[in-house]
Amino acid sequence: MSAALGRILAVIPARGGSKGLPGKNLKPFAGLPLIAHSILFAKSCPEVARCIVTTDSTEIAEAARRFGAAVPFMRPAELAQDATPLWPVLRHALAEAERQERQPYDLLMLLDPTSPAREAADVVGALHELAEHPEADGVIAVSRPEFNPLWHCVVEREGWMEQWIREGGQVERRQDAPPIYRINGALYVWRAAFVRSYEGAWQAGGRYRLYEIPELRAMSIDTAEQFERAEALVKSGLIHLPWLRDALLCAA
Repeated sequence: MSAALGRILAVIPARGGSKGLPGKNLKPFAGLPLIAHSILFAKSCPEVARCIVTTDSTEIAEAARRFGAAVPFMRPAELAQDATPLWPVLRHALAEAERQERQPYDLLMLLDPTSPAREAADVVGALHELAEHPEADGVIAVSRPEFNPLWHCVVEREGWMEQWIREGGQVERRQDAPPIYRINGALYVWRAAFVRSYEGAWQAGGRYRLYEIPELRAMSIDTAEQFERAEALVKSGLIHLPWLRDALLCAA
């Protein structure tokens, strides 16, 4: 599958500053720094040609190299601000990797370190979806939330409750509501040509296919509560991280 689609660059963005959960990228999660899980996942995927971490933190860079990721450059300060969008960070990472290696990549895969519960099958499935639809610019991981926003979400207008999605008021039974998905942050794959050429917000400029993963694994860790909940799922065995055992043995 990956041979047909070409070379894949996995990019893990890990800025040093974090407001919601300070130091989250290096915070021990199930015995390993949080960022290590995304690195070890990428290393376990034969489809990935190279995994790099883009960071402005020397401490994160050292930890990333220790677990096998490349850190071929330090992220410029102007791309490491609180309000910096992710898209220019990814474009910079791709451009720098290609400049240093002097050969292009065909796909860019974003692995956010705050979503550690991916499975190798997710990569295979996303790549298959992309191969089946050459007109697509990328594939985005989604999941079905535990509630359907069409049916349940309301807003307050001038003190009165109204449907957030007005069409929801026309659905009389929960079973009749169409499925709604959320982008969960677990996995993104773009064609590198699109990343190079498109400068605006990626959501607005491309054509994307959905790849659904179970909501149980659709974690995004940005607060202490989310961290503890996600770690509890791993410790309980509801979520399995295949690389964890060997990594802990090596670290012992």
